[in-house]
Amino acid sequence: MSLEDKAKATGKNIEGKAQEALGNVTGDPKDKAEGKAKQTEAQARHAAEDVKDEVKKKLD
Repeated sequence: MSLEDKAKATGKNIEGKAQEALGNVTGDPKDKAEGKAKQTEAQARHAAEDVKDEVKKKLD
């Protein structure tokens, strides 16, 4: 996984957690849902990069 892609995915995860927490505090279901969606997107990015890493290892 490239360091830049990993940092972006981690940043998206943190952003999602913060937005979800804000939604919990304010009671806004839209913020909670958007925060969870961002976290899911970050997990998908991490998974895709992990697959790339595994393929690269096998090719090397």
